[in-house]
Amino acid sequence: MPQTHPAIETVTTAAPAPPAELTLEERLTLINTEMTARLDEAAVAYEVNTAHIPTEPVDLADVVTVPLTPTLQPPPDSYPTPVAALLQRAHHRLLTGGWCSGVLVDEDGARCMLGAIRAEARGDSGLESSAVAVLLDAIRRTFGDDVDSVPSFNDAFARGRVPIRMVDQAAHLAHARGL
Repeated sequence: MPQTHPAIETVTTAAPAPPAELTLEERLTLINTEMTARLDEAAVAYEVNTAHIPTEPVDLADVVTVPLTPTLQPPPDSYPTPVAALLQRAHHRLLTGGWCSGVLVDEDGARCMLGAIRAEARGDSGLESSAVAVLLDAIRRTFGDDVDSVPSFNDAFARGRVPIRMVDQAAHLAHARGL
């Protein structure tokens, strides 16, 4: 018996028309839209992936620094008030002579916050105690009332950026108070 094949109909369709040529502005808009969507998706993924990581805000003063060349950098103009001028000189001494912790003066001549104030007070204990009081107040304004003393604050840091910056802020505070 001969086999019969069912008739197979072939449907021919016309080829799709080629897409219209996009102008440069249209292509840039399309790419911009696609990249914006990708960046938004990546931002959400980043937030989800890092939400569990505890972070502390970064103070730009700790990050942005300028190179110091003590021999080429003259001391700044002094404040007209004695305590502010003392703190300003102590700040300059820390910048140029170095900062240390654990001792008033280390073997290289670097000083802690209190050591720099004491050196710049030149034996005037009243001026020294006033400067230390303003410095402690400036520290507590920034770090809270848990700070016991200037030496304990100084020794809590491994690097001198924050302590040196606090001496500068204390000079500004003393000047604002007219001390």
